[in-house]
Amino acid sequence: MIKIEDLHVTLLDFKLRDIHLVIEENEFFVLMGPTGAGKTVLLEAIAGLVPVSRGKIFIQENEVTGLAPEKRGIGIVYQDHALFPHLTVQENITYGLHFHRIDSAESESRFRHLIKTLNISHILKRFPIHLSGGEKQRVALARALIVEPEVLLLDEPLTGLDPNLREEVRYALKQLHQSSRVTFFMVTHDFADALFLAERVAVINQGRIEQSGTKKDVFQRPASPFVAEFVGIKNVFKATFHGRKAFVGELKIDLAESVDETKRHIAIRPEDVLISDKSHSHNGDNVIGGRIVSLSDHGLFFAVSVRTGDVVIQAWMPKSILLDRQWTHGSEVHVHLNPSVIHAL
Repeated sequence: MIKIEDLHVTLLDFKLRDIHLVIEENEFFVLMGPTGAGKTVLLEAIAGLVPVSRGKIFIQENEVTGLAPEKRGIGIVYQDHALFPHLTVQENITYGLHFHRIDSAESESRFRHLIKTLNISHILKRFPIHLSGGEKQRVALARALIVEPEVLLLDEPLTGLDPNLREEVRYALKQLHQSSRVTFFMVTHDFADALFLAERVAVINQGRIEQSGTKKDVFQRPASPFVAEFVGIKNVFKATFHGRKAFVGELKIDLAESVDETKRHIAIRPEDVLISDKSHSHNGDNVIGGRIVSLSDHGLFFAVSVRTGDVVIQAWMPKSILLDRQWTHGSEVHVHLNPSVIHAL
């Protein structure tokens, strides 16, 4: 378990401010944010590698704010792996056992479990220089976990891996978490990692936590325009509200429920936007006429942008559907928005 209370950190001209987080025991928690948002600074503050200006950090109910890193019961894995180049894979993995009093039978059991789960038994005699990026990352994970830390901190462990290796290591992380009692705290800028691995997530921006909660809360009900755009909501518009209606530029849009007039934006995920030749409404949808201003091929889907008045709405449409249409740039179409997919923030 990790508990962070009112944490402040100052490093040169960068500051972490008002950080409050609780990560439950054996939870897989992911902190997301863009480059420079403060993800790694927060991770290193938990590890005791950067000084804290104010606030408290607890691990398993014990305050560790002033403790040395090696006394916190924490393992850490960086994206550059930080393996010892002069040691073999097996020597790297077992290095930490020299500093922990662990029964030899128990340490051997842990070692066998880790190399099997991570599929690295065939590279135990190699040196790091002869390993691929994915292999190095697996070795770094095994080295951190063999001493069974209470908390494992992961600093963008999947960055730089090709898509196939990324998928393999991501799956291995999930297996390791499910088979251990360790609390995982991972930072990343890729929300696909969070969707696959995390139980709860937080989003950080410019040194402050913008939102934390379940995956569903953060991805479906973002608390700010920044969070909405970060988690892939392409349609974020300034709006005013009156009861169950939103006014976006010249558009009047029906909502599923009345909205507090203090809200300032609406957000709609592009996959929830339907585009059709038909102008009549189904199930109470808002139907808005417009013209296609761009068609972009994204492999499995097309991104279709439709201008209606002074607003451009983006939809993601499967290729199989779009290929049945004869739409081109300038085609007249209708955008269908069900009130239930429109989120006020």
